[in-house]
Amino acid sequence: MRPTTRIVAARLAVCLLLSSQGTLLMSGPVSAATPQPPIADKRPHSFTLHGETFHDDYAWLREKTDAKVIDYLNAENAYTDQLTSAQAPLRSKLYDEMLSRIQQTDLSVPYQKGGYLYYSRTVEGQQYPMYCRKRGDEKAPEEVLLDLNELAKGHTFMAIGDFEVSPDERLLAYTTDDNGYRQYRLHVKDLTTGDTLAVTDERVTSLAWTADSRTVFYTQEDATSKRSYRLYHRELSQPHATLRDEERDERFDVHIDLSRSGEWLFYTISSHTTSEVRVLPADKPFTAPSQIAPRVQDQEYYVDHRRDEFWIRTNDKGRSFRLVKTKVATPDPSHWVEVVPHRPEVMLSGIDCFAQTVVLTERENALPRITVLEPEKGTSRRVEFKEAAYTVGPATNAEYAPKTFRYAYQSFLTPPSVYDLDLATMKPELKKRTAVLGGWDPSHYVMERTTATASDGTKVPVTLLYKKGLPRNGTAAALLYAYGSYGISSNVTFNSNRFSLVDRGVVYALAHIRGGGDLGKTWHDQGRMQNKMNTFTDFIACAQYLKDSGVCAKDRLVIQGGSAGGLLMGAVTNLAPTLFTGVLSQVPFVDVINTMLDESLPLTVGEFEEWGNPKVEKDFAVMRRYSPYDNMAQAAYPAMLVKTSLNDSQVGYWEPAKYVAKLRTLDTGGKPVLFKCNMGAGHGGASGRYDALHEAAFDYAWILETLRVPEPKPVP
Repeated sequence: MRPTTRIVAARLAVCLLLSSQGTLLMSGPVSAATPQPPIADKRPHSFTLHGETFHDDYAWLREKTDAKVIDYLNAENAYTDQLTSAQAPLRSKLYDEMLSRIQQTDLSVPYQKGGYLYYSRTVEGQQYPMYCRKRGDEKAPEEVLLDLNELAKGHTFMAIGDFEVSPDERLLAYTTDDNGYRQYRLHVKDLTTGDTLAVTDERVTSLAWTADSRTVFYTQEDATSKRSYRLYHRELSQPHATLRDEERDERFDVHIDLSRSGEWLFYTISSHTTSEVRVLPADKPFTAPSQIAPRVQDQEYYVDHRRDEFWIRTNDKGRSFRLVKTKVATPDPSHWVEVVPHRPEVMLSGIDCFAQTVVLTERENALPRITVLEPEKGTSRRVEFKEAAYTVGPATNAEYAPKTFRYAYQSFLTPPSVYDLDLATMKPELKKRTAVLGGWDPSHYVMERTTATASDGTKVPVTLLYKKGLPRNGTAAALLYAYGSYGISSNVTFNSNRFSLVDRGVVYALAHIRGGGDLGKTWHDQGRMQNKMNTFTDFIACAQYLKDSGVCAKDRLVIQGGSAGGLLMGAVTNLAPTLFTGVLSQVPFVDVINTMLDESLPLTVGEFEEWGNPKVEKDFAVMRRYSPYDNMAQAAYPAMLVKTSLNDSQVGYWEPAKYVAKLRTLDTGGKPVLFKCNMGAGHGGASGRYDALHEAAFDYAWILETLRVPEPKPVP
């Protein structure tokens, strides 16, 4: 997946500056004193594909080791700093506002696993959490398993990938990324002594313990392509790991995990469209794995374990998946027994198996839901949620025979909340709701679900958040966000930062466009491969709806997207450059044809099933219509803020860099075009929570200026 954003840039002719008094000042024509954007050298480069010759004067920006590339990125950062210097007071104010809503010293809800309660906690002033546990109950002494603040010393970035305590509760296997490139290093810590064992490896993508806690299985990615392709096991008593399997089909990734029951290791091999699962007993890990079902192109299945059965979610009978089960002794499809049939209107997106129940995660009418099955009783009960739009899904459920099922719930107006559902009575108990400080009150706001009509007549859901009493008379400012790829749903989640926009009169809109998974797998199918243009025309229809229905003013709409959502930003800006007032594009995937031609880049081959292969003429024909870098033309582009990170492994920093450089030669609109590169992070930006908040304040200040939202004058 390429979860990053790609965005565009333009020459500066007019600059909007927000004065400290709260009024908007517009500069006059560019003068000799006006900062000028960096001009990237043109170094001719061309190639021919399907009879068309492509000229790429900025291909050289990919050379990360070239000092001139780093100089250029630094020059862009300096230029952006110059043009946004007047926003510094507003950024500081926004940062303080956002920080004031956060309970900085906090504790997660502990979850039970074996004899311990596990949780994380944060301390005011520290960037990262600490991972802890207590034996028996919450009154026991605390044991700090990992302190990320200590791990982060000497690094500009720190992230945890996997975190697995051994079945005997004495060892912790975990992985770390210290530069943002999402290549994780394996560590094993003895929790009784605090020592780190001499067990390590690079580029680890998943891990699982065997039943006796003496061996750890893990998968590893290729150093260049970042494809997870090898399975190893490492006996702690041995000096080296043993290679167990290597997947040679470059479309597929591999993953290992231990069943909740603790009895089976699941080795899953999957592409974007096809999967295969092999299993081996966790207490006999050195035996040969057994295949559940053969690999069949365009068919997926995923496995869980319960009692003496495997429970399987599969799309062999329809795109929305069905649920089957089979005895462990006879796993092949000829013995599968259907439990829940395929339902075209309901996407079965996940299953969680327990000793007494099976919990289904489903999607219907662009909303998630939870259904509890009691197989021995033959009952099925659904959890009801009352808000018009929300997000819900399983939280941490580590125990195999629990009395409750833990789920996480949130919406635009409900902060992240953890519930324990009593599996006997189906009554939920709220265990924790994230505190929002500073006098925030949800009753002051409105959340609304509406629809826009796409160019082919399809109804596209849109979720709105705005301040109560805001007139719908076509004068308000709005921010429209979307993603629309990989079948990933655009969930209605809570973000306390967002109210720094909404409180100033900005409408926040979330478009659930095709290409995402909001209405299931068919919704994804209608926005990928040959149907990809639907993603972009859906978004344009949503933007037009906001204006036509009076949600926002015709000249006060900023759009935002990241990674594949950055591709969306680039494509719609080329298609309708005058529709948007501003574009915030984060780690954007904008150089589609060049990237998808280069099979040495991370992720490329596996993503042929999402975007197509440009070497195939029919796939190329679709890409050629929307690839942002290849479809820019002389036009008046909107104001733009394009952001990237030097260590991004999902979308190379050079894609947005090239895009901005080329756009500056074509833009006739004269709106500010800014390019900002985080020189010490990866695809997700800053890892520290305070650093991330500073990044958000920067973005919000730019959005407010671009939307011409003045700061309220102080009360005398």
